[in-house]
Amino acid sequence: MSFPRTPFFPAEVSAAIARLKVRKAPGYDLISGKVLQEIPPTAVILLTTLYNSMLRLSYYQLLWKFAQLIMVRTPGKPAHEVTSYRPISLLHILSKIFEKLPLKLLLSDVDLSHQIPGYQFGFRPGHSPIQQTQRVVHKIVTSLEERTLCTAVFLDVEQEFDKVWPTGLLYKLKTTLPGPYYLLLKSYLTDRYFQVRYNGTYSDCHEVKSGVP
Repeated sequence: MSFPRTPFFPAEVSAAIARLKVRKAPGYDLISGKVLQEIPPTAVILLTTLYNSMLRLSYYQLLWKFAQLIMVRTPGKPAHEVTSYRPISLLHILSKIFEKLPLKLLLSDVDLSHQIPGYQFGFRPGHSPIQQTQRVVHKIVTSLEERTLCTAVFLDVEQEFDKVWPTGLLYKLKTTLPGPYYLLLKSYLTDRYFQVRYNGTYSDCHEVKSGVP
């Protein structure tokens, strides 16, 4: 076990708050990005202290893991079918700010270049679909020039994020990341709950047993 080398600083938290999109809907606490952008510097310092405590203890607050789901109907789809609606998770905005902060520390403490394959383009800076297309075309052209077989398999997994197996994901994180980061992500991914809100009516709370936030 080893602690992350550096804590967060108020300037980092202020910068994350400034980048918030004020038009996004708030979570169950009704705190919006516009409200946070009006808080005084003293409140930013207190918020930074809270975030550093979470980092030091590798603990994610339970109330910040509660999501309210609103159902948005896909245009042109029949209103009476459940599959016509796309769920949108409304999360605690203070949670959203914290999610952005550990990435810089993680990138400085862990060499992810050896963990992520070079052909993984999704959710990586400097990697675009055009580059992925060029890689595939280059592979095909090279095979033609060398007169070798070139096989390809294309899969379209429906609702892939909703079907992630949390236990398997945590196992991979444990074998990849330093202890403090793994424990923080374990606390972040487990004991999450959601409630559906539709036309002013609320469902019971249910535990999230698959997928990722």
